[in-house]
Amino acid sequence: MKIKNNEKGLLRFTTAGSVDDGKSTLIGRLLYDSKSIFEDQMEHIEESSKRRGKEEVDLALLTDGLRAEREQGITIDVAYRYFATPKRKFIIADTPGHIQYTRNMVTGASTANLAVILVDARNGVLEQTLRHSYIASLLNIRHIIFCVNKMDLVEYNEEQFRSIEQNLKDLAAKLNIHEAFYVPISAKLGDNVVEGSENMTWYQGPTFLDILEDVEVSEDHDFEHKRFPVQYVVRPQSKDWHDYRGYAGRVAGGVFKPGEEVTVLPSMIKSKVKSVDQYEKQLEAATPGESLIITLEDDVDISRGDMIVGADDLPAVEQEVEMMVCWFSERPLVPRNKYVLRHTSAEVRCVVRSIDTKIDINKIEENNEDKSVAMNDIIKISVKTTQPIFFDDYKVNSNTGSVVLIDEATNETVGAGMIIKK
Repeated sequence: MKIKNNEKGLLRFTTAGSVDDGKSTLIGRLLYDSKSIFEDQMEHIEESSKRRGKEEVDLALLTDGLRAEREQGITIDVAYRYFATPKRKFIIADTPGHIQYTRNMVTGASTANLAVILVDARNGVLEQTLRHSYIASLLNIRHIIFCVNKMDLVEYNEEQFRSIEQNLKDLAAKLNIHEAFYVPISAKLGDNVVEGSENMTWYQGPTFLDILEDVEVSEDHDFEHKRFPVQYVVRPQSKDWHDYRGYAGRVAGGVFKPGEEVTVLPSMIKSKVKSVDQYEKQLEAATPGESLIITLEDDVDISRGDMIVGADDLPAVEQEVEMMVCWFSERPLVPRNKYVLRHTSAEVRCVVRSIDTKIDINKIEENNEDKSVAMNDIIKISVKTTQPIFFDDYKVNSNTGSVVLIDEATNETVGAGMIIKK
């Protein structure tokens, strides 16, 4: 199931780093050097750069879309950009570096296959580097590219890069990062972004774009555990499809094939897969990430929020759940508060039983004394739901291990959670 280098797959990646590390400039340079910018876009950026008194074209303006971002020269909101090369399609989430926008980074990184973390070659590893690396690890992003930027400002010094590289390797080992890359670059001048650098002949590794094109992410999905949350029951009741009953959704894990025995949750009724349908055609198998319809050989009462799983491979089915949560709301979280919990296609009410731990993500340490929770804090909490939910540990399956907490009164999304299986 691996993506071969000559196949065109989709890679979602997010960028992070301290303020002024050059995240937006790197993405602008990547788009510019890979010829992924339309002519009118380039003309607009050139005009905007001149109005701001810039001597050179400011490529960061390609992603800094908000007026406040352009005025301050920083990223505030998550900016999404799409481009493609002959090898691959890409979706980029350019996320902010300020600590008060931690929730924005979590949002942008939540669907990413890969994280790009920038480090200023002059400053080395900072607290914000630790914070962004920890969040990437928490979200189970298995591939990280550490770009040591602004090498031109340290005269492309190899010793400076090697020292930072070693610190980053120690950090990656501490956080159990699955795969990490370390690239010395100059986003402003284009060194090692798309083309190799003539100024750093001592670096023999791949360029930034080389890694993006070739990194293999297909095996990051959970192929072991069959998980199919039902989103909608399809009943055409037309002349040609009078008895058709299918269950529409997106495969969250495993491979479903016709003839295989499955179990329906919460009823625990067993049946067999009759067909896997997609766009009026039948597939031989349903794989993770595919949106399709599954039909069963037996008439089973199934509705939205139920889950079809492997016959003898059940997820946890519980009402008491522990999870790591990034808090989004300006209103603090306090124990005994009640929320709506959205998990896959299910929605239940829950109450926060306890706040167990608060994470000091600038030091990557747990704080068991401070139980106050404000916006952008990351905490470990215990909740109890009104009905059982069917889940896996987030590290095993991010689809069935993630939740969203919603304020029932305002419909505000107040937190994003990663379930920890006991």
